[in-house]
Amino acid sequence: MAHLVVALSGGVDSAVATARLVAAGHDVSAVHLVLQDAAGGRAAPAVEAARRVADALVIAFEVWDLRAEFEASVLADFAREYSAGRTPNPCLRCNRTIKFGALLDRALAAGFDGVATGHYARLVRHGPVIELHRAADRAKDQSYVLGVLSAHQLGRAWFPLGESTKAEVRAEAARLGLPVAHTGESMDLCFVPDGDTGAWLRTRLGERPGAIVDETGAVIGHHAGTYRFTIGQRKGLRLGSPAADGLPRYVVGVDATTGTVRVGPRNALRADTMSCGAPTWCGAPPAGSGGFRAGVQVRAHAPEVAGTVHADDARTDVELDAPIHGVAPGQTAVFYDGTRVVGSATILAASAV
Repeated sequence: MAHLVVALSGGVDSAVATARLVAAGHDVSAVHLVLQDAAGGRAAPAVEAARRVADALVIAFEVWDLRAEFEASVLADFAREYSAGRTPNPCLRCNRTIKFGALLDRALAAGFDGVATGHYARLVRHGPVIELHRAADRAKDQSYVLGVLSAHQLGRAWFPLGESTKAEVRAEAARLGLPVAHTGESMDLCFVPDGDTGAWLRTRLGERPGAIVDETGAVIGHHAGTYRFTIGQRKGLRLGSPAADGLPRYVVGVDATTGTVRVGPRNALRADTMSCGAPTWCGAPPAGSGGFRAGVQVRAHAPEVAGTVHADDARTDVELDAPIHGVAPGQTAVFYDGTRVVGSATILAASAV
């Protein structure tokens, strides 16, 4: 049996994950992570909800303050990436640097064997080899946001919900009498509870006015900051004149250096090649030097697209079998072999051949 820290958020998923580990005989301590001030939205109620779950399961409970780490590793990075015209996913960053970074480091230093969470993903162990796989419930699968974890991090991770559906988890919470059995889903970024990411970025980056131009370079609108736009965006453009063909226009380019947002037709969003940064492998790197076939996913819950991946220590190039639309620099490409997560890389640029 393992000596584990469970990240207890105050929601139903982490509560049932904790209950399952306790029932399996593991030595479990619950930890609630404070990542931002209570004024940020949900901190105080979440702490009390997590405490009630720990009390119901009769396990130790602590609150660990990781606000400084979250600010430096997630919030500052999020603002910096948008300031540079890129589109990051802070949940991936948080998993790598906080939940399986700062939290895992602190847990190991305190003598724990690893960290468990309520993520929907599966770990398959073949002796010393650990593989990350998609969850059994494809609708709830969170392997994409865990695809940035290293083999070392996965070797210290537990995901008790990987074989279950959300409905099964809720029913189990109710059967066990857990006080969060009927807690609603949280869909927004935890640090932007009202969903207005642009307003949050404005408080960090200030007003940075610039021009919106069409394919010819003609100015057809203005904006208050390129950080309010991402590749593929259609809403909120507030253009002064319709397109000549009457069709919708989308953001097809963001140049933070010049403060220019470029718009165009949907077909300008097609991409079948991607240049990415250094890869992170969830296990041993693929063998051979000629590239490997993979399913490629570029957003959470987006469909996979088959392609060929060429990678070395410094960069990753992806050739897709079919084009996808709206690939933005800063997003993460996660590579799959069936249900197994092979690895990931940050997208630097995408284009159509």
